[in-house]
Amino acid sequence: MSTTPKKHYDALVVGSGAAGSIAVKELTERGMDVLLLEAGRDITKADFVPQPPKPPAAMSIDLGGRLRAMLKGQHIQSRRAMYQEQKNPFLVNDLQHPYSSKGGDFLWIRGKQLGGRLHSYGRVLLRASDHEFKGATMGLGGEDWPISYADLAPYYDRVEEFIGLYGTEEGIENLPDGKYRGPSLLTETEKHFKSTVEERWSGRHVVPWRYAAPNPHRVPLGIVAARETGRLTTRTDALVRRVTVDPKTGKADGVVFVDRHTKREHRVYADVVVLCASTIESVRLLLNSGTDGHPDGLANSSGLLGRYFMDQTPSLLFGDDPAHPGFETIDPAPPDPYYPPVGGIYIPQFDNVGEITETRFAHGWAMQGTVGRMPVPDGHPGTVGLMGFGEMLPYRDNRITLHPRRQDAWGIPIPRVRLSITDNERALMRAQVAGLREMANASGYRVNFAGSALGLDSRKVWPEADPISRAIFLLAFKKSMAMGAAIHECGGARMGANPKTSVLNAYNQTWDVPNLFVTDASSFVTNGAVGPTLTIMALTARACEYIAEQHADGAL
Repeated sequence: MSTTPKKHYDALVVGSGAAGSIAVKELTERGMDVLLLEAGRDITKADFVPQPPKPPAAMSIDLGGRLRAMLKGQHIQSRRAMYQEQKNPFLVNDLQHPYSSKGGDFLWIRGKQLGGRLHSYGRVLLRASDHEFKGATMGLGGEDWPISYADLAPYYDRVEEFIGLYGTEEGIENLPDGKYRGPSLLTETEKHFKSTVEERWSGRHVVPWRYAAPNPHRVPLGIVAARETGRLTTRTDALVRRVTVDPKTGKADGVVFVDRHTKREHRVYADVVVLCASTIESVRLLLNSGTDGHPDGLANSSGLLGRYFMDQTPSLLFGDDPAHPGFETIDPAPPDPYYPPVGGIYIPQFDNVGEITETRFAHGWAMQGTVGRMPVPDGHPGTVGLMGFGEMLPYRDNRITLHPRRQDAWGIPIPRVRLSITDNERALMRAQVAGLREMANASGYRVNFAGSALGLDSRKVWPEADPISRAIFLLAFKKSMAMGAAIHECGGARMGANPKTSVLNAYNQTWDVPNLFVTDASSFVTNGAVGPTLTIMALTARACEYIAEQHADGAL
């Protein structure tokens, strides 16, 4: 083992995606000297060379593209529901990065390179509200977070203004408005959907996506800003094996990482360690960092590390709109030469908001989709894609553990994921599929298929597909829509007000190791029905402000 030459760092950040990129910005801009460790490769301009344009094609199963990805080692990544071959280079090789799924078929979609999943996510950034943070207090059931929306609102503002967000002010209580660089827009067919749905279901509000502006730097903007301070050192291809602890002080003093290419171990030191590696990876790292003083994993005196793991319940409908042939590109953001324009429709949660209105399940679900935006041949009906995201409840037995025997290509024990659902989630997904189909039918769409992690609601799918492709689709659908398909996994290192019932305090600081912080979605107490990315960024900004203040005062 060697020590990477450099003075002792003020802070060490593990992971360079949504959390890590904001962490390095906030820490360096507050005067701290930071080392950023990323498990994957660096990125270059060669990763973003625009491909020759292809003629518009009708919606298809795309078995060919998925098969090509499987042959390259992405047999799990190729199962994702919203498959785009363009994003395959930014997702992992599943043979090199295995995991085990226990108690259900969990689908883990992930990327390992500088920027992580920021290169493959849909750029939709939504604020959570006290509907998520204070559900128990509001009489909606569930559990309260140790923070409220008011605590996080200034950091939502800060992140949105920095990244550049497009959206519209709607005045919806459980979908707070943000700081927008410009408006987001609906296509003409999406306007028709909006008027149809809102006229028939008064409690459903159809709004345009709220999404990030394109990033011409490709390197995450937070990392760009941190580099401008001159206080950031970046090391890619560095797989962190464990967090190290000084036995005299009980504080974290750095990490040990493995070089991805040489497989040689290195050790680095810092005053503060911030884990931003993503939900499963941060929990895995803490479990792998057990010591004599922390035999069940680092920062696990509560015994809850890895427990209460969640994802959102996924559902999907695809079809077409015979009344509106063709497609429409409408995106007020600057054009991106590599990624296509974004935008679409969003319906925030409408059941059990403010009061209990639906007793078949707790909480509820939201919808995100597009109508008439996907390129199709002239005269072909516009494509419709609607996806539902429901709030799964936190269950103690859903957890991340370490596999007792299996290791990855670098000798690090792999994670074992257990994510089982109950009658609550089954009822929720049945309602999601029925709701998507009702809205599609009311809008005059032809439904190709609709289903969830429970399977398809009808076997009459892809009428124009060949029998073999259709048969493969029918067999594979449940695997593509397994829990995890929402790609909104969270929990496992939950925040709380009591060290006996949580891993982290209200500033994402571990109760047991005061200079060790975890700011990614593993810190979530509940998962709501909104996407987690903006909340991850806001939590990170808040935690890092606290870290910098405490470090300057000599407390860390």
